[in-house]
Amino acid sequence: MKGKFNELIGKRYLQMKVSRYFTFFFILLSFTGFTQTEATTADGKKVFLYPDGTWKPATVENIRISPVPISGLELPKTRSSDDVIHHTGYTLSYKQTYHIANWVAYKLLAQETNGIYERTNKFVPDPLLKSGSASNEDYKGSGYDRGHLAPAGDMGYSAQTMIESFYLSNMSPQNPSFNRGIWKRLEEQVRQWAVEDKAVYVVTGTVLTPGLSAIGYHQITVPRLFYKVILDYEEPDVKGIGFIMPNEGSKEPLQRYAVTIDSVEKLTGNDFFYQLPDEQERIIESTVDLSKWSWTSAKTQSKKQGGGPSVQCQGKTKAGNRCKNKTTNLNGYCYQHQSQAGGIQSTSTIAAPEKSSTRRTTSVRCSATTKKGTQCSHMTYSPNGLCWQHGGD
Repeated sequence: MKGKFNELIGKRYLQMKVSRYFTFFFILLSFTGFTQTEATTADGKKVFLYPDGTWKPATVENIRISPVPISGLELPKTRSSDDVIHHTGYTLSYKQTYHIANWVAYKLLAQETNGIYERTNKFVPDPLLKSGSASNEDYKGSGYDRGHLAPAGDMGYSAQTMIESFYLSNMSPQNPSFNRGIWKRLEEQVRQWAVEDKAVYVVTGTVLTPGLSAIGYHQITVPRLFYKVILDYEEPDVKGIGFIMPNEGSKEPLQRYAVTIDSVEKLTGNDFFYQLPDEQERIIESTVDLSKWSWTSAKTQSKKQGGGPSVQCQGKTKAGNRCKNKTTNLNGYCYQHQSQAGGIQSTSTIAAPEKSSTRRTTSVRCSATTKKGTQCSHMTYSPNGLCWQHGGD
């Protein structure tokens, strides 16, 4: 009897000790802000991201890395099942199964962060996507924003890149509080890093897994998670960082979502910066040191050429009349008439379309500018990219 009593007392003591331990543990978590985020990897496995975004602690290696010339370093390893499209400002990998992009990738230079051209806000289908992308009707009434992957703020250095940034293939359904909040803050922070580090390589994408909801006639997938990975491959401090963010509003600091690039690779199945020398890739992608990145983003100012409203182009048409296009270029000539600028070239000049006798097999949006200064909305098969109203062949 005495033995059973002692055993009962022992169990009770152990329960109290365990209870106190867990009480202390949860109090500690509440003060440290520790949380785990459940996520699903590309191969369907359930995992928990720790505060630094890793599945195991990351050890920072203080090893000096010397950059080597690598062409197309920003491009992840592509898969045969994806449609890969090369635009002027970014490369896109489109996932037909989900009807949105898997990723977009580009190199962002410091001088490209001060936008010369203002937003067009003209969301149009991607003319290079053969299978067709989403339509504006898919988003209408859905409650979701047409959220940029390659942000317009990174593409304001030329008229063409700004137009391309509004291709619907570059959009994903985003919660408005996410798109206009923490996601926008991250985009601004990346531009700040490009200024500080001279250039950064950026890959932005969606975490696509079966069972996600969809919107619109084309059943555009609504991602639960978005990511960015950034590589600073400039001396003296080569480094990399990733972010995984839920598609919802948040007032948390950006650091809360910082992860290793390896973590993003495990979650998505993508292979980023695979062209790096093996040892450099291992070090850069397996570590993240928040102290090496600034966290006070200064919003880059959009500076239109000329500093004011658009003006009528000073160029002359083939008929000898003054061009009716509007332009914000400092030299007063639109992109079609830069050759008439008398040697004073715009800092972001787009060459005029070349004549060609080969007619297009698919229609594209006319590249001319209307009297209001916006891109013409007509579609054309003309080889020079212009509709009949603007001199199409």
